[in-house]
Amino acid sequence: MVHMKATATIALIYVTACAPAAYAACNPGAFASASGDYVVVVPLPDPNAAGQRYLFRDGRRGNTVDAGAPLTCDAADAVTVKKSDGGDERWKQLPLTTSDTQFNSVETQLVGRLIEPAGTVAGGRPLVVLVHGSERTSALNSSYAYSLAAQGITVFVYDKRGTGASEGEYTQNFELLAADAAAAFAQARTMTRGRVSKAGYFGGSQGGWVAPLAASRSDAQFVAIGFGLVASPIEEDREQMISEARALGLDSSALALINRLSAATSRLVLSGFSQGYDELAKVRGELARQPWSQRIHGEYSGEILRLTDDELRRLGRARFDNVELIWDYDSVAALRRVKVPVLWVLAGEDREAPIETTRAALMQLKKAGKPIDVYLFPNTDHGMLEFVTNADGSRKMTRITDGYLRLLGDWINGRVAGPYGRAQMLD
Repeated sequence: MVHMKATATIALIYVTACAPAAYAACNPGAFASASGDYVVVVPLPDPNAAGQRYLFRDGRRGNTVDAGAPLTCDAADAVTVKKSDGGDERWKQLPLTTSDTQFNSVETQLVGRLIEPAGTVAGGRPLVVLVHGSERTSALNSSYAYSLAAQGITVFVYDKRGTGASEGEYTQNFELLAADAAAAFAQARTMTRGRVSKAGYFGGSQGGWVAPLAASRSDAQFVAIGFGLVASPIEEDREQMISEARALGLDSSALALINRLSAATSRLVLSGFSQGYDELAKVRGELARQPWSQRIHGEYSGEILRLTDDELRRLGRARFDNVELIWDYDSVAALRRVKVPVLWVLAGEDREAPIETTRAALMQLKKAGKPIDVYLFPNTDHGMLEFVTNADGSRKMTRITDGYLRLLGDWINGRVAGPYGRAQMLD
């Protein structure tokens, strides 16, 4: 979602354990069983790290050199997968064609990659352009891209401006990012002319703000969103703090204080840190008497709360407003302008992008006749990640929940049948 820090929203981070002395690497791509199951193996974001990351269709993920990894690369074009019954099965690499390209958007050169399944399909295959979250790493080896390609979808992925091999400065300006996404869409359509049945976008996390805006400015025929928000960055921050307060069991008076803090910090960010100091001082004084206040963070308000006025006046704008974020972005209005079918998938226990406001907005739009399919996966956090809760209340993420990747593929392919793990379709 919104990230001023150097963190990645949907990046998959793996810890390497007990790496063998000699490691046989796989060709990047997808490997399939005779029954149609698949696993994606792609390079790690850190080129100096050992192993490769893997992602199974059912959401299991990790590093190929992790102790107990359920697969080994026994040849460049095959993997051996450990079956649940203790046996092994050899999966061959799927024939996917990759074509690297460059294109321009707003006087900036961006790099992209087209991934196409082999063979032809009567009427053509769906084309999907992947729209980034807030990550700063290259997206060209996205496991999501190869996962969708393994399901018969043509995929275009690109390094957003200021990341990977693309030029320009990193930004979270949704208008500029939407222009880049629309340029990527145009490039993908040009490269696949005559081979595509329909074309649209998939956006994860912050891509939920960008992809609908890009769709309203291009001839997209569908939009799919995973764990995104139909709320502004200010609302995201407030909902995160409310979620934290509820997790601590705080009462309505605490929630009222948090709402006042949100009002003060929103005035600061909207004014470029020129207004809102009096309001912040008042609520800061009241929060100082609350032992729980140090456990409230949000996306940015907690950090603002713990800085002095002098620090905020000198450093606030450079620290919190350095990526051209549209703080009060009207995502509902942007979604209203989208006239094509939309898939929106919610993570039921999303701490980074709490779903209460988003769910209500989606259901209101759906009730008004917008062609929106809304699914919710219970007991999942941001990224559709299952988790275990530690004794201190923190979460350890385990895997992408089963059914999510299949739902994305089937919906884009136009053949939703289900069930999809524990997914609930909301009416």
